[in-house]
Amino acid sequence: MSIECAKVEGINLSQGFSDTDLAPEISVAAKKAIDNGINHYTRYDGLSELRNALALKLQKYNHIVADPERNITVTNGSTAGLFCVLYALCKPEDEIIVFEPYYGYHLNTIFALNLVPKYARLKPPDWKIELSKLEKLCSSRTRAIIVNTPTNPSGKVFTELELREICRFAKRHNIYVITDEIYEYFLYDETIHISPGSFKEYIRNVITISGYSKTFSITGWRVGYVVSPPEIARDIGFVHDLFYVCAPAPLQMGVTAGILELGQEFYDSLRNSYQCKRDMICDALDRARLTPIVPKGAYYVLADIASVPGKTSKQKVMRLLKDTGIAAVPGEAFFHGDTGGSVARFCFAKKDEIIEKASRILEKTRY
Repeated sequence: MSIECAKVEGINLSQGFSDTDLAPEISVAAKKAIDNGINHYTRYDGLSELRNALALKLQKYNHIVADPERNITVTNGSTAGLFCVLYALCKPEDEIIVFEPYYGYHLNTIFALNLVPKYARLKPPDWKIELSKLEKLCSSRTRAIIVNTPTNPSGKVFTELELREICRFAKRHNIYVITDEIYEYFLYDETIHISPGSFKEYIRNVITISGYSKTFSITGWRVGYVVSPPEIARDIGFVHDLFYVCAPAPLQMGVTAGILELGQEFYDSLRNSYQCKRDMICDALDRARLTPIVPKGAYYVLADIASVPGKTSKQKVMRLLKDTGIAAVPGEAFFHGDTGGSVARFCFAKKDEIIEKASRILEKTRY
């Protein structure tokens, strides 16, 4: 959709990256690292400066106790983190439970490793979990369940009760809960982020994946991390070394500075500004009769595009692009089978003037 959008010089609300400005503390530290010669391979699990900073952040924000020498692996983005975790844990034909709507990279990583996805559909508009369905999906080949919170594409933020139920389920079946928490700071309406890795009674069953691509607007830097039990962390680190060697060394130093130097006002501003963007785009979609399911987190919104001409969601978003110059992702990208044909995902991680322009166009649109 980004390619199709570029052809018409449209407004790209499809691809999930933020175009907000980079905090100077981060860029200055990365440039300083380059000038100081930090341009070579790091240890297989990342620079000690970053792992130590992550340990402090994890304890303060996520309430996760992690030893920087034994539990934390710096990865080439959180996507690489998931690949390395699944490669280290699984053998071909093992089963992985994913919640639907899912993030495409999660599913395609499962396919790339010859694993088998099992789909647990969440129920809109609150995207509720039905635990009885999880039980039916679990078999002797089930190895893990992936939880993305806040969620791409729905914006669901899993509650503490839901996460504890998932962890109990995982412990009962001796499987892992793999969490993708890349949107952990994008929260709205007083919503709170809970990390399953903070539940001490389930610590051996939880692997936490996150990074700073979204929070610091550095999607091209590829700096993520994995928190896992020490006996697994070593294997994950070796897999990462084999496929990626390391995350970029000077950029690891830039992220370290961001973690240590940016105060609470940065995160408060992030939350407030993105809530305004969310409200703006949701109001415009509502007025365009493309009813949104208002997200509690992340920076995407799923909207009902059933009224837009076309048989499939792909045809519908292409028609929307033709009529308005606004690109969205077809809903079929987030559901298996023939589901998702009447929804589309809009990304609102754009500068205010872009969101305002898109909103004005949508408000004039009627189907």
